[in-house]
Amino acid sequence: MSIWRVKPVSAFEADMKKSTLKKVLGKWSLTAIGVGAIIGGGIFVLTGTGAYYHAGPALALSFIVAGIACVFAALCYSEFASILPVEGSAYAYAYGTIGEIFAWIIGWGLILEYAMGSMTVAVSWSGYFNKLLKIFHIELPDYLTSDPASYTGEGFSMNLPAFLIVLFVISILVKGTKSAAKANNMIVIMKVSAIIFVIIAGAFFINTDNWSPFIPEATQIIEKDTTHNAYGFSGIISGAAAIFFAYVGFDAVSTQAGEAINPKKDVPFAIIASLLICTTLYILVSLVLTGMMNYQDFNPLGKYPDAIKAPVAYAFDIAGQGWAGLIITIAATVGLISVLMVMIMGQSRIFLGMSKDGLIPKVFSNVNPISGTPKTNLLILGGIIATVAAFTPINKLADMTSFGTLFAFTMVCIAVWILRVKQPNLTRTFKVPALPVIAICGISINTYLMINLSTDAQSLSLGWLLIGVVIYFLYSKKRSKLNNPEE
Repeated sequence: MSIWRVKPVSAFEADMKKSTLKKVLGKWSLTAIGVGAIIGGGIFVLTGTGAYYHAGPALALSFIVAGIACVFAALCYSEFASILPVEGSAYAYAYGTIGEIFAWIIGWGLILEYAMGSMTVAVSWSGYFNKLLKIFHIELPDYLTSDPASYTGEGFSMNLPAFLIVLFVISILVKGTKSAAKANNMIVIMKVSAIIFVIIAGAFFINTDNWSPFIPEATQIIEKDTTHNAYGFSGIISGAAAIFFAYVGFDAVSTQAGEAINPKKDVPFAIIASLLICTTLYILVSLVLTGMMNYQDFNPLGKYPDAIKAPVAYAFDIAGQGWAGLIITIAATVGLISVLMVMIMGQSRIFLGMSKDGLIPKVFSNVNPISGTPKTNLLILGGIIATVAAFTPINKLADMTSFGTLFAFTMVCIAVWILRVKQPNLTRTFKVPALPVIAICGISINTYLMINLSTDAQSLSLGWLLIGVVIYFLYSKKRSKLNNPEE
């Protein structure tokens, strides 16, 4: 059979009817899932990395560029979600439009996106958790809070808090989507309140000298044997690419379509609403943060070595407002748990969709009849994510996540255009206006940002995709349900 075989829309509809996932998510729960995933990694963590390694005070412009890139992809996602309201996100959309090999590559890229995203957030959570412990005069030894690349001592080291938080989140997710959604809703309310607090309180401590020059002159940052190109216009673009994974939350909304009560209407609403809310908050926080603290102070080898791991809290500490730093540290420590929850939940649903189609082992599509969750799937994922997060530096993880996100967004923009041409009469409760223009803009800007990621991230990510192609031809192609319809 051809590697370009397409899964018929009727097959997706049959899957939806047979699905044992519980439909418990309404419009606002879906929006909270999007906000829960978007608000966290970008604001609480990557603001420091983006300011120091990429854009300086112009980080706000990086968030604007990334937000614009997301708008085009979000519109395309919304049209797809109104046609195929199933778990699997961009993977499912491509399988129903372009063909199996294309869907497999996207699915394999989404695995990279969600796995690396989960690991990045776990490492970030560890940074805030360690800061919280220090406030109460508890300090874990360096060898239990550092990955081997960051550890300056001798002997064994691991990021134990990052390892343990993944296992804790898995224990919540296996109990059921409804209870996980309730926990997420409460956390989202708390951390959005904390973000609004940061914007209002931080505005009183802005030193406009920290914004001058707003776009620093392009230069190179040298660390050990590594050289980073930073600042200038290219720094704004590379900053947008590096922080892009923070926007993966609206993609996570589409992975939950199989558990939505009214997916054809509510999923498009939640995708667009969560993106608009979070982009506005990102821009405001990045302006406040770079106004409160000079971007050079986020240097991990400088005066405040831990500031890059917990930038928002440290900005208030340095401003002499330790009480505010405590509030933010608590909010971030709790808030990042919901990001991790949504990321792992999203990845498990992508695995579920690929497993149903026979492209990965059947164990990933087994749904526990009591909890209505893919329990074994979650336990396997949790073990892998926890282990890698404990031993890998955060900057490598974040860049590879951004590659996976940008790649998926580009593919969705292509696929929705192809489907509009091939099947114009399909029922669409949401249609992208001026689709050719929106699709071309989405493809162009997402590809451009991908090109501006670090060379290491590009090499490692392309290597991951090549491994995926090999696995497809050795395993998945033969076992595909489309290749074995009698099963």
